[in-house]
This record gives sequence, C-alpha cells and structure tokens, in this order.
Amino acid sequence: MKATAKKPAQALMERRTDAPPPAEMKKVEAYARDYLAFLGTAKTERLAYAEAVRLLEAKGFRPLDSFKSLKPGDRVYRGYHGKTLMAAVIGRKGTKAGLRIVGGHTDAPRIDLKSVPMMEKGGLAFFDTHYYGGIKKYQWVTIPLALYGVVVRKDGTRAEVAIGDAPGDPVFLITDILPHLGQDQMAKPMREAIPGESLDLLVGSLPEPGARKGAKDAVKKNVLRLLLERYGVTEQDLASAELEIVPAGAPRELGLDRALLAGYGHDDRVCAYAALRALLDRPAAAPERTAMVLLCDKEEIGSVGATGMESTFFENSVAELLEREEKEPRDIVLRRALEASQMLSADVTAASDPHFADLDSPGNAALLHAGPCINKYTGSRGKSGANDARAEFLAQLRATLDGAGVRWQIGELGKVDKGGGGTIAMFLSRYGMDVVDIGTPLLNMHAPWEAASKIDCWYTHRAYAAFLA
Repeated sequence: MKATAKKPAQALMERRTDAPPPAEMKKVEAYARDYLAFLGTAKTERLAYAEAVRLLEAKGFRPLDSFKSLKPGDRVYRGYHGKTLMAAVIGRKGTKAGLRIVGGHTDAPRIDLKSVPMMEKGGLAFFDTHYYGGIKKYQWVTIPLALYGVVVRKDGTRAEVAIGDAPGDPVFLITDILPHLGQDQMAKPMREAIPGESLDLLVGSLPEPGARKGAKDAVKKNVLRLLLERYGVTEQDLASAELEIVPAGAPRELGLDRALLAGYGHDDRVCAYAALRALLDRPAAAPERTAMVLLCDKEEIGSVGATGMESTFFENSVAELLEREEKEPRDIVLRRALEASQMLSADVTAASDPHFADLDSPGNAALLHAGPCINKYTGSRGKSGANDARAEFLAQLRATLDGAGVRWQIGELGKVDKGGGGTIAMFLSRYGMDVVDIGTPLLNMHAPWEAASKIDCWYTHRAYAAFLA
C-alpha cells in the first residue's frame, strides 16, 4: 500500500495581509484621511485632548459636571488638567453592572525644555533640553523640529506656543558634527555618540539690534526679545512653562502604493483615535453596558503623575458616574463595578521588520496589514511588569472580533530576553477587571517618524467598536 505524504505542520497562524474588498477599502481610505487630520493636529497631549473634546462635543457629549443625574444613552466626558480624558455612553444596565473600556495614551516620546532653558554658547542661542520617554537620541539630530506648548504667567494668563508647522514658520534643529570631523564620535557605541546633554535646540544666531560687538548674551537677548514681542513672555515666565520639541511637518502617506502612513506620534495616538472614533461612531441607542474611552497622559514615562493612569483619575471618574446614577453610591458599589468591568488596553506593538528579523519570535511577530495585534502579556524577560490576560477573556474577545468580521492577529513584542515593553494594562487590572493589550503594529516605533498600515488602523478602530458594542 502506497504511503500518503503528510502535510507539513503549519508553523504560523494564518494571517491575511492583502487589501480588503474595494467597498471596504473606500472606508479604509476615508478613515485614514480623518486620522491623518487628527494626527497632524494632535502634536502634543494637550492638543490631542483639545481635539478630542472638540470631536466629542460635536457628537453631543457634554461635561460630566453639567449633569445632576444620568440615564441610559447619556453622552458625557470628564477631563483633567487638559491632558487626560474620560468619555462614556451610559449603558442600559447602568455603570454599576460594569463597564466596557478602551484606554490608550496621547503622550509620545519627545524632547522637553528644561526649567531654565535659555542659554548662549559660542555666539549661538539654544534651548537646554531633557528628553521624555524612550528615544534613540541620534534620531533627533539634524531633522526639522517644531516647538509646542504653553507658558503660564504668574497672574495665571497663558501664552499658547506653536512654531514650526504653520506656513512660513521657521523650524529648529539640534546640530551634529560633520563626518569629516566625527571619527571619534563614530567610534563610540551608539548610545554614547549623542549624549542627552548635547540635545540643545538651536533657536537663534543674531545679536539683538544695537548690541555692542562682543556684548555678553546678545544673541540670547535677541531671542528673548522676539519671544516677548510674539508671545508676551519673559525669561522668568519660562519657569512655569510646558514646551515640547516635536518633529516638524504633517503626517504623510508612505510608499508608491500609499498603503502606509508616516508621521510623528502614532504611539499611541493611532490607538487613542481609533478608540475615540469607536465611541463617536456608536449608534444613538444606549449600549447594554456603559461604554467608556480613556485617553491618558504620561504612559511613556511609567504612567506616573496626576494625569497618568497610576493616579486615581479613572477611579474617581467612575465614582462620579455612580454618584449621578445611584441613590446610594456606596464604595462597595464602585468596587463591584470596577471588578465587573472589561478593558482593552489600546497600545501599539512592533511590526516585524525584515532588517531585524533576528529579534522576532517566529510566529509571534506582528505583520503589517494583518490587523491589530493582541498581546496576551507585555513586560520583559520573565513577563516582569505584565498584565497576562486570562484565557477565558481572550476566548471571549476572539469571538467578538470574529463575529464582527474584524481582521486581527496575536503575538508578542520580540524574543524572550531581548527586551519588552509595558502599557497601562497593569494599572487597570489591579481593580480585578479583565484587561488585554490590543493595538496597531508600527515600524520605527518611538522614532520621530513612525509608520503604520492604513488597513491596520481601520481594523483597530473596528475591533474597538465591536468590543464597545
């Protein structure tokens, strides 16, 4: 009897990376245009917050403190310090029955000004800086940079600063040595070649008008004069400022096929926007369970501070909802509601890059165009700092996504012991709720310009919408 050849075992989970049907691709393209508009506007967490509030109010959401009581279908939002935001549609079962939450962050790796930033060296004026989040410092030198943020004067008045993206605006640079003189620099390890203290932003080179030749700090004084003329701020006012250095330029389509999006801040505004749109696009009818979106700050530095997810903002926001829904909003009602909730931690993951394939875990690396990637756990090495979602919740999520026709994949961030990453998942899971990470794969994560697939952006939005439904 002739033996039949056995089929080789399938090494990888089958994943589609082709374009969806033409009718759906039209929706992909329309969504990508809207997302690019958001990304180009939301260059900082403050700007992301302001744009999110604008979109929410256009869809009938109102500040939570304007409600004395809440009923199913009510659309509310609550902000904090102009950086962190909660928005919700009240469910038919009420908040006490538990929430369906999608939470992402709107801060991104960048470079901040120090508290005393102005200085002059060698006849040039610079801003002294301190980088924010995990960056490769060499990627930030010699590229056009913009300056955004707010300066608050002692009397409480504010000056909004935005220089580098408007037509006719100047840009800024962090300088580097030419290769002809850079042999010593190029012989250093990559992490030492550009020290953090050398990331000074070049902001001026001419002395103030009428200055004597060789006058001390004449170029610095000229920059301060221009800041005073344009924004009405002094050097002392910079002590109470939040000014951020980000890449200049609008996000763009990438590639001859225009299938990718290149831009600053995909991590994590690509997921934050997808979550926001999922809530905005909900039908008018109230969901069964309260649907909530969280857009938080400070994730890139550990979710610390009053506007990070390690704060009590989320817990306080749910308590405020219950206060307006329940006759007796006792603490135990809040605790039961949190424990009965489920959350998608909406954060990006690394897409497989063929130039660095040796860092991928075979079969577990996210692919472009294959949809959002579920990470059962993040963390590093022995799952340190991971949430590690339970199997029952993953099964429920699989059923939800498949039932909605959403393209998705599952994997993890790199090989064991090669690194890892963290998200806000651990800070929500402490309430006893089910949480899992699912987000858009990126190339160049944490670089000044990151790349995402239009198809992945669209299916990330659809995944969040299916979960909130």
